Amino acid sequence: MTRSPGTEDSPLCNEAVDRRIQRHRTAEVVLTVLDAAGRPAAHASVTVEMVRHRFLFGCNAFGLGGDVFAPDGFSTEDPLNRLYAERYAALLNYATLPFYWGSYEARRGTTNEPRVRRMAEWCRDHGIATKGHPLCWHEGEPTWLTELPLAEIEPLQMARIRRECGGFAGLVDRWDVVNEAVVMPGSQGGKPVTSQLCRKLGQVGLLKKCFAEAVKANPDAVLLLNDFVTDQRFADLIRECLDAGVRIDVIGLQSHMHTGYRGAEWAWEVCERFAPFGKPLHFTELTILSGAPKTDDDWHAHHPGWDSTPEGEERQAAQVTELYRLLYSHPAVEAVTWWDFSDLSAWQGAPAGLIRKDMSPKPAYEALMDLVKRQWWTGPLRLRTDENGNATFRGYLGAYTLESRDGNASFDLAKPGSAAVSVGVLPAAPGRRS
Repeated sequence: MTRSPGTEDSPLCNEAVDRRIQRHRTAEVVLTVLDAAGRPAAHASVTVEMVRHRFLFGCNAFGLGGDVFAPDGFSTEDPLNRLYAERYAALLNYATLPFYWGSYEARRGTTNEPRVRRMAEWCRDHGIATKGHPLCWHEGEPTWLTELPLAEIEPLQMARIRRECGGFAGLVDRWDVVNEAVVMPGSQGGKPVTSQLCRKLGQVGLLKKCFAEAVKANPDAVLLLNDFVTDQRFADLIRECLDAGVRIDVIGLQSHMHTGYRGAEWAWEVCERFAPFGKPLHFTELTILSGAPKTDDDWHAHHPGWDSTPEGEERQAAQVTELYRLLYSHPAVEAVTWWDFSDLSAWQGAPAGLIRKDMSPKPAYEALMDLVKRQWWTGPLRLRTDENGNATFRGYLGAYTLESRDGNASFDLAKPGSAAVSVGVLPAAPGRRS
């Protein structure tokens, strides 16, 4: 395990990280078990086991069933697709799904809705929460949109937000509503039609309209403002939006490190810059390479021959361990999303994956598996209740199952600190004994 920098009183040192993880990600539980009649189950043997983290450990899931631009439907029949899906579900509980307008609706009126819906349903069936990305962005615009007069762009953009947010409600309830708004007005010389719309309405004006449409389409959705700019410019824009009444639920922070690892100190500074807003922080697009760093300024082209290396993979694993530990320890952080899961079809052709092109796991995947499913995992714990039906344990926040000779139950640990949980067991199936 890599050693975090800093002295013993630094927030970056391993001891401080460990203390924060216990303080913010676990609960000391007094568990009261009730029998089928609602009485305390005294001196009962029970098994408690975590089944899902409350913290969102995610990745874009664009490789489910093939490349994001593939016109065919979702399938895991191909051996590589099947391995991708199996390794994804084994580690992660959160998925970002592709709603890039240019590929989602390449031909006006014809969308990839059936394919993306199947992806979302697969995630639901595997206990994986979903987020749609993005609803409004000045890059990746469909060609047909760029050929229209500016007067038609705003109603089409708002209709798209309503269509996706409303149409996927209950299946996709988190959204990157606006992406990269800080640079939107002048991006690519201001040529994209969304950039033109942003200049016309103003950044805050555009964001206010977009977020309002998302709220109307799905009032229960969790709405993010997402950006790769993580300095004071983004903080200033967030403040302007909040002052204008924009309902930003979550602050999304991109962290593509194609040009080199930025380190724990940078991550802590970013957390501390945005935590005072009182909104959950999501690190939405995290990339740490397992090969040579990027040396050019072209963020759009594919770079063939940019391969993972053994030494790069070991370095990546150490950096992943350091950064995830730090982010998991910060109380404002609610989610970390990796970008991309596999080197196969990774953005720019970068060696960015947690798994290789043949879907074999890199050391970084194994390091995360150790953290997420072993070090930060509770159970199975075999407990025995006292005369009042109580048992105690410390557990990581998340969803749990309880099994006993007389039946089963489930419960959640939602908040850190002390928790009193009462569960009534459901009768076990005939002939079943734990």
